[in-house]
Amino acid sequence: MLNPDTLSQFVVKPGSRIDLSDHMTDWLDDPVAGELGKDAVKKHTRQLLEQNRRQLDAAQELLYASNSASVLIIFQAMDAAGKDGTIRHVMSGVNPQGCQVFSFKKPSAEELDHNFLWRHMKSLPERGRIGIFNRSYYEDVLIVKVHPEILPAYHPRKPTRQFWKNRYEDINNFEKHLSRSGTLVLKFFLHLSEHEQKKRFLKRLTNPKKHWKFSAADLAERAHWKDYQKAYAEAITATSTRHAPWHIIPADRKYVARAMVADFIVNAIRGLDLSYPEITEEQLATIEAARKQLENEP
Repeated sequence: MLNPDTLSQFVVKPGSRIDLSDHMTDWLDDPVAGELGKDAVKKHTRQLLEQNRRQLDAAQELLYASNSASVLIIFQAMDAAGKDGTIRHVMSGVNPQGCQVFSFKKPSAEELDHNFLWRHMKSLPERGRIGIFNRSYYEDVLIVKVHPEILPAYHPRKPTRQFWKNRYEDINNFEKHLSRSGTLVLKFFLHLSEHEQKKRFLKRLTNPKKHWKFSAADLAERAHWKDYQKAYAEAITATSTRHAPWHIIPADRKYVARAMVADFIVNAIRGLDLSYPEITEEQLATIEAARKQLENEP
């Protein structure tokens, strides 16, 4: 596992005022990582990811068996930051029956007729399961904020001066309720640089096997880069709380981001202090009788 001191720098302390330009997008910019060198970091993080995948499999089985808590993992990022790949690589060893992934696109007419949290509430993980939101209700304080012209469709009533503050408060109260109800909320912002996004977009445009990933909307949203950075910073500042802190993960190197996310998830689930259900004397007697019955079969 990564050094706890190394990991702690990527957790946003409640009350911190965030400026994303102060946060690295490439972990090799860190003096310790830079001293190790690219090849050593790549090898170490890949080994760490594999180790954490095995541990996550065991942690998920314990989560399922205990049936006393659930885990909600939220991924937010700019386009091409690697959300899909991170989910695929980190969760590849987990039993599919105990994990659900939801990707939230543009809301439907029915969803717009409800409050902005409604469609996400329907997809929350039940006890014993891990739920993953690939984008989430945070889009309602990101894309809607960057494109105020679409706000009337999302919120038909005239917004007050306190509109965005109220939305952040709604999110915090919602996540506090989840925490009190036994859901561990883990929030990851995959922090990609503008330069790296350009490189990844160009790969999609020059590699025929990646053409399917490209959308003209990607470039349109890239034109609003500074606005999105500001909106993300404001949202993270307002909603990183004790019960649901944000993790700002340097995402320019995919292997680093995946290893860090896996490490955070494993450590967090371990922190739940789960245990397998206790077996009563009566159940033990039933188990023993069943064992003997099977052993005595011809």
